[in-house]
Amino acid sequence: MNRFRDFTRKVSRNDTKTIWVLKCDIKKFFASIDQHILLEILRTHIPDKDIIYLIEKIVGSFYITIKGKGLPLGNLTSQLLVNIYMNELDQFVKHELKAKYYIRYADDFIVLSRNKRWLENVLWGIKNFLFVKLQLKLHPDKVSIKTLASGVDFLGWIHFPDHRVLRATTKRRMIKAIVNNPKRETVASYAGMLKHGNAYKLSRYVQNRS
Repeated sequence: MNRFRDFTRKVSRNDTKTIWVLKCDIKKFFASIDQHILLEILRTHIPDKDIIYLIEKIVGSFYITIKGKGLPLGNLTSQLLVNIYMNELDQFVKHELKAKYYIRYADDFIVLSRNKRWLENVLWGIKNFLFVKLQLKLHPDKVSIKTLASGVDFLGWIHFPDHRVLRATTKRRMIKAIVNNPKRETVASYAGMLKHGNAYKLSRYVQNRS
């Protein structure tokens, strides 16, 4: 989030220019990972056949509805493997599309520019690359190109030029979690999260629950 803020300042030239933000999210991300493509990517980087054999066993032991598709959500190996998988997109966006201001966290990613039309072309390139190279699709309801001034939803916060506020759904989830499980660790976790944005009243509410 801090890198996003730094990028907005650079692109806007310290809030003197209008920023457009392309925001994307991948549909059914973990369930859509193609295991065969993943293993081919890994083979180009890992020469040790025993390691590849072990990874094949781990990856191949899981599928939801279609064999050869998906990684278990939450597994530590999955967190690492999806980043290796999505590194293919990172390299494409940075080196082929020449997007200087690009940030990705798992399947949630953004590109910033002062040129809306250029972002529209970037979106087309990303869609095509994801489908052809990685067998992934963008979530149709979670793709947008909008100005930063109108508020950009990224990583649980709504970002504006000079502040960020907690997303309404994140706020409701947090309050429900604290009410149902008011342990010190839960409260401390959310109190820490709220330090990253403009959430003074929410922080007071959370602290009063401890």
